[in-house]
Amino acid sequence: MSELPGIVIAGASGRMGQMLIRSVLDSDAMRLVGVLERPGHDWIGRDVGEAMGGQAVGALVWDDPLEPMSKARAVIDFTAPEATIALSHTAAQARAAHIIGTTGMTDAQIAQLEPASRHCAIVRAGNMSLGVNLLVQLTKQVAAALDEDFDVEVIESHHHHKVDAPSGTALMLGEAAAEGRGVTLSEVSDSGRDGITGARKRGDIGFSAIRGGDIVGEHDVLFAGPGERIVLRHMATDRALFAKGALKAALWALDQVPGEYDMLDVLGLKA
Repeated sequence: MSELPGIVIAGASGRMGQMLIRSVLDSDAMRLVGVLERPGHDWIGRDVGEAMGGQAVGALVWDDPLEPMSKARAVIDFTAPEATIALSHTAAQARAAHIIGTTGMTDAQIAQLEPASRHCAIVRAGNMSLGVNLLVQLTKQVAAALDEDFDVEVIESHHHHKVDAPSGTALMLGEAAAEGRGVTLSEVSDSGRDGITGARKRGDIGFSAIRGGDIVGEHDVLFAGPGERIVLRHMATDRALFAKGALKAALWALDQVPGEYDMLDVLGLKA
């Protein structure tokens, strides 16, 4: 039996990072070869199992990705835009797949991933759950079937620690609605309502963000028309579903040629 593919987890001390670490350790399809944290973090140099309050697992915490990435086939990255861009260069150098769940990236930052995609497979998604990606497809189909008599509003709820809004998933849904209508989201997006805003502009795609408590993630796409409303909804109750999707993406990406992919590719949902 050949050796299991090595995986590196970035952002090890975060809630998502620790969930990913546990998921890889529990997997019989991959092995953890190291994890990453920012320079100066007090986990650096320690066994990550011990750093997380448990037993040693044989994987160290690094602040320099070169060493662990030299042993890896893929890196899973739910960090911050600047860190993700920097890590993409190392992934390209190591020819390791880069699985990106980082949200809050601007179009300019996303464009900076393109050079790395010439040398490694990059899977980037605002959300890695099966249910959300099915919701994306449904949103596109419903938007294509309805005219602008139906206002579109993406309503998302997350825990009070989340730092970006709208969420990456909300933007995925907005992009799907815009694509269904044959428009560009940046030209019809409305996410800054405060004060006397005036009437809603026909054809706009609106975003509403709720932050509170420990909400894992809830997304509604509301199509509000004359005399009726259609609501598409996804509710996440366990962060483990995102880790499961990320591991699936990592295993899928091992067999792909260099390029940029998303979860619709991984799940075989591309039209």
